[in-house]
This record gives sequence, structure tokens and C-alpha cells, in this order.
Amino acid sequence: MSTKDQHNDITTEEQQPADDGQTQEQQAETEAGDGAGTPQLSVETLQEEVAALKEQLLLVHADMQNLRRRAERDVENAHKYALDKFVGDLVTVVDNLERATAAIDPEVKEMTALGEGVQLTLKNFLDVLRRFNVEQVDPRGEPFDPDKHQAMTMVPNSELAPNTVMEVFQKGYLLNGRLVRPAMVVVSKAE
Repeated sequence: MSTKDQHNDITTEEQQPADDGQTQEQQAETEAGDGAGTPQLSVETLQEEVAALKEQLLLVHADMQNLRRRAERDVENAHKYALDKFVGDLVTVVDNLERATAAIDPEVKEMTALGEGVQLTLKNFLDVLRRFNVEQVDPRGEPFDPDKHQAMTMVPNSELAPNTVMEVFQKGYLLNGRLVRPAMVVVSKAE
């Protein structure tokens, strides 16, 4: 018998008029005192309810642990990748410094001091990025990885294995192992 059926039985008994001028409370005391099967029935229902509540408590406890772990992971990721957009903007500065060092002619004496200054600035800038777990992705000569590289074009080349990075237009960057910007590359293909 379910708890609902038992509840209905109890309410119907309570709604019946009391015999012999007894109040409902007196009748309940009399029935409880006679008590053949009623206490056993209520013990069973209480045990079922306790089991159901224990199961519900375990589910709520498991949900709370999952929620706590998820919140901890979200906070950790927020700390780890907080600089994501900032790094994305800074890497363009590195690109410009690299272009500047490539454009300086080392044979012109007036440009050597400027070239050395730009190279030192670039080196310091890259050191600061490394301190904040930013890595450069320069995949020249490596197999093409679509997770880290963006193929701009494919060129037939018999000297390299197919799907090998031949040239890098723009270096890529990772922040704590997560891609900030893919490397733009030229990939070899079979002739």
C-alpha cells in the first residue's frame, strides 16, 4: 500500500463521525491503544520515506560536489585565460617589431644602432610574454596541424613531404596551451 493510499485511509477515518459521543481525538487514542496492524504499517512507511530521503540527500550532495568542482574549474580558467584578449592585441606589436628588424639594412651604419635597439625591444617583449605563459608558434618545417595553423595556400613541392609547413606568413601564439592566434602558413602538397 502506498503512502498516498494510507493517507487517504487515515483521512477517511478521521472524517467519519465518532461513535458513542466520543471526539475524534478520543477515538484515535482508543484505536492506537488497540493497535493491531497500524503501528507496523506506519513503521514500514516511515522506513520507505527515510530510504527515499536518504537517496534524495545523496543526489543533492552529488549535485553540490559537481557544482563546487565546476565553479573551481571556472575560477581557475578565469585566472588562467584572463589575458586572452590582451595577448591577442599585444602579438600584433611583436609582428611589427619583427617586420622592423627585417626591414633594417645591417650594411647601413646609421641603421645599425636603430636595428640593435629594435631587436633588444623585441627580445624584452618576448621575454615578458613568456613570463605570462605565452608561447610563439613558428611551425616552419613541421607537419601541418589544423588546430594551431591556418593554411593560406598549398604549393606543390617535391622536396618536402605533403602537408608540411613550408613558410610562415604570421606566427601563432598560445596562452597556457590554448590558441590565441593560429599561425598563417604555406603548406606543401604532392606534385
